[in-house]
Amino acid sequence: MTKRKKVVLAYSGGLDTSVILKWLDLQGYDVTAFVADLGQRDDLSMLEAKAKASGAKEFFIGDLKEEFVRDFVFPSIRFNALYEGRYMLGTSLARPLIAKGLVDTAHKIQAKYISHGATGKGNDQVRFELTAAALDPELKVIVPWRMPEFYDEIKGRAEAMIFARKHNIPIKATAKKPWSSDENAMHISFEAGILEDPAATPPDDMFEYSVSPKMAPDKAEVITLLFEQGTPVELNGQKLSPYNMLTELNKIGGRNGVGRMDMVESRYVGMKSRGVYETPGGTILVAAHRDLEGLTLEGNVIQLKETLMPRFAQLVYSGYWYCSEMDCLMALLNESQKYVTGKVTLELYKGGITALSRESKYSLYNMKVVSMDDDQGAFDQSLATGFIKLHAIPLAADSRRKRF
Repeated sequence: MTKRKKVVLAYSGGLDTSVILKWLDLQGYDVTAFVADLGQRDDLSMLEAKAKASGAKEFFIGDLKEEFVRDFVFPSIRFNALYEGRYMLGTSLARPLIAKGLVDTAHKIQAKYISHGATGKGNDQVRFELTAAALDPELKVIVPWRMPEFYDEIKGRAEAMIFARKHNIPIKATAKKPWSSDENAMHISFEAGILEDPAATPPDDMFEYSVSPKMAPDKAEVITLLFEQGTPVELNGQKLSPYNMLTELNKIGGRNGVGRMDMVESRYVGMKSRGVYETPGGTILVAAHRDLEGLTLEGNVIQLKETLMPRFAQLVYSGYWYCSEMDCLMALLNESQKYVTGKVTLELYKGGITALSRESKYSLYNMKVVSMDDDQGAFDQSLATGFIKLHAIPLAADSRRKRF
């Protein structure tokens, strides 16, 4: 008999990955189901029995919550990263860590194959496979949704349900919400279904992390965040781990209607797609962090970061977390954050965030120099004359040239 090959599957327990698990089993693979716990609110306790009922030989859950927030989310916050000026990259940041979990598990059980349930139209296939190539290029990736022998039989949800019933796969036959969602500690995202029409307004009952700003409390909520080298470490005087910090801020932001985003974005594979996101905690952190940087970073460093931020966001979005260019950006990021330490007080009110105050022992702000009531001679205003004349030299030269 031919020896069955081992494959590690990124498993969620949903219809798609349950069907893929069984399909791989029928193709002659010994499947290890790997679940990445990134802080999603799903009940993971029943997944092992479910996976093994679908044909899994082994099952692992990776508790990656703290690692996800500490090593992936917080660096993005420190960069104030927004893809196409709006998307906070919640899904994009999660995928390289899931893929890393797949690779680590494959090494653990000496498997030569990994697999995922991402389709051929989306970004996730790229993120999973680029990460795998960066961490272990010898591993082979099995992608059923790109294999005719799979998608000729299972074209969509209806065929998947038929396959599940045929093979006694334990799937709850409940009516699907007319959209799909993906959740982790940073955000929850919604796409597909009724959201595929960019002119359609998301229904109020779709949102899970936040209340509508219109329904948020009539009284503002004030919070104070302490950062150390650009990383949040205390909320309202209480030290919190990275995961607990983000979770608490999600609650606070959510009840105040903070962090909703509805946008049409440019997928890495070339097409446009519409996504709706709830990122309350991340939105609060970026607002506070940017405010503190205004106090502690030189203007040229702020501009340098603002120039490079879109490139960082593009790399994250496109799946290049593990690459030399990202290593260089991370080195610059860490250097830029050495003095971004201090407190920021924010007011949250009906979806809005207002910075009330900020303070830092590394502040570059000098009240004596900037004051309009300077009577101590802290700044010699006559120096501005020469400063302006120097900067006017190229403008004057260009003006003379244009007269000819």
